[in-house]
Amino acid sequence: MAQLTPERHQSILARLEDGPVTVQVLADRLHVSKETIRRDLDLLESQGSLHRVHGGAVPAGLVSRTETSLHDRLRRHTAQKQRIAEAARGFLPPADGGSMIFDAGTTTEALADLLAAESQVEGKHRYLITNAVPIAQKLSTSPGVQVEILGGSVRGVTGAAVGPDTITALQSRRADVAFIGTNGVDATFGLSTPDSSEAAVKSAHICAARHRVLLADSSKLGQTTLVQFAALTDIDVLITDAEPVADLATALAEAEVQVVVA
Repeated sequence: MAQLTPERHQSILARLEDGPVTVQVLADRLHVSKETIRRDLDLLESQGSLHRVHGGAVPAGLVSRTETSLHDRLRRHTAQKQRIAEAARGFLPPADGGSMIFDAGTTTEALADLLAAESQVEGKHRYLITNAVPIAQKLSTSPGVQVEILGGSVRGVTGAAVGPDTITALQSRRADVAFIGTNGVDATFGLSTPDSSEAAVKSAHICAARHRVLLADSSKLGQTTLVQFAALTDIDVLITDAEPVADLATALAEAEVQVVVA
């Protein structure tokens, strides 16, 4: 017999005490559809009770090296990412020759979608540097953007080029603005991501720009993952969808980071 929603949530959390769980196993054991379990996991993640991964979930305390697939991340927090992308348009460089860096990530990709939909005056364009294969593909035919994709080894889970070649190329660039993604924004640990190779490229993105804009939905605020790639003082602007909690808000203010709530 299927359980009521609160009872089902308790059962899911109880099973997580033993480690990761899959959608299929939960659906079978709790006698509900996989879609119901996915909705349960999304809600429990929004409450901070667990962390969603491809095909299931892991306990909230085991996330420092966990990465969800690009496909899964594209389906999550879409409304928030859209609002953040809209707000980020105000920080784009001039259309007549401005240069920008787009980090890999689903929120930066949402900004790329907006740029792809823009119509530009003939002969005017922005110059884009990116290590994100999906972003380069989206903007490669845009009349308003000239695209340079950085070389390197492509990570399938994120679609990002990483490695020494990527970093070397960035060391000889200086763009007007960089739009950076992150997996965590913490008052003391700063900005972090699960993978050291992606962390190195993110750090290089930050060093290669005059102005640094962090795009992070509120699920990333107060979170830490394994590898720090920047301090809060390394960014100029944070665009998010909710006010940061008190300790993070204080740390951002002390770091003189402009916070934009979309």
